[in-house]
Amino acid sequence: MSKGGRNPGDRGEAVLAIFKRGADFMKQLMDENENLRKQLSDVHGRQEIASQSPADWEDLRVELAERIANLESERENIMAQLRSVESENQQFAERYLEIEEENNNLANLYVASYQLHSTLDPNEVLKVIVEIVINLIGAELFCVYVCEDEDAGGRLKPVASEGAPVSDFEPLALDSGQVGESVREGEVITGDPNACGEPGDPIGEPVVCIPLRVDEKPVGAIVIHRLLQQKDGFSPLDHELFTLMAGHAATAIFASQLYAQSERKLNTIQGFIDLLTK
Repeated sequence: MSKGGRNPGDRGEAVLAIFKRGADFMKQLMDENENLRKQLSDVHGRQEIASQSPADWEDLRVELAERIANLESERENIMAQLRSVESENQQFAERYLEIEEENNNLANLYVASYQLHSTLDPNEVLKVIVEIVINLIGAELFCVYVCEDEDAGGRLKPVASEGAPVSDFEPLALDSGQVGESVREGEVITGDPNACGEPGDPIGEPVVCIPLRVDEKPVGAIVIHRLLQQKDGFSPLDHELFTLMAGHAATAIFASQLYAQSERKLNTIQGFIDLLTK
């Protein structure tokens, strides 16, 4: 026997087992066939007897009719069970596709969140936010706003956009308007996605406003004015995505702003130290 090979005796036993199962199955078929022959012979015999007596013939006819009715009933029950199983299989298949789509969206969200928190460059953060809003939410026309200092009036300043230049979007007040209310209250506001206009139309009312807040402090907002043509509404997953985006995007913007401020202060201090040490 070669090393790692199989014992010929084992293979022989496996072959014999296969033949034995085949022989058993053949015997079972032959037994069933013989049983059917006996039943057929019995029916023929009863038909011959019944042909000589109208009463016996009527009894046989009634019995056969009952058997046919029972077989039809059994067939209907089997067909009903088959239809039920097919319906359940269809439901399982649809649910599987839904779960697969949800898993795919969650995976995309995980990747997007990782990208958001992998950089402290404010421009890179805004770029990632724009890509997420396009690819995951399906927005065509939108703008990302950040809060200016209160000395500047506490306005929301447009800093990044898609579908139109940033210059086409006006700064918004925090103390008025639909967007300002959303940011102040920290609640996502959604409108009718079918009333967002067609490509080329002027910028209309927001379809979605996602407030960006960190520890109850306003950071900015993502305001969507028009969705992609293939997206005709919002699913429950979209609403979860709005909430998740609000937290992740706000944190990323806030962290990048703090980092940029610290870099500016560090450069100022370093310049002052260089002047003193010259």
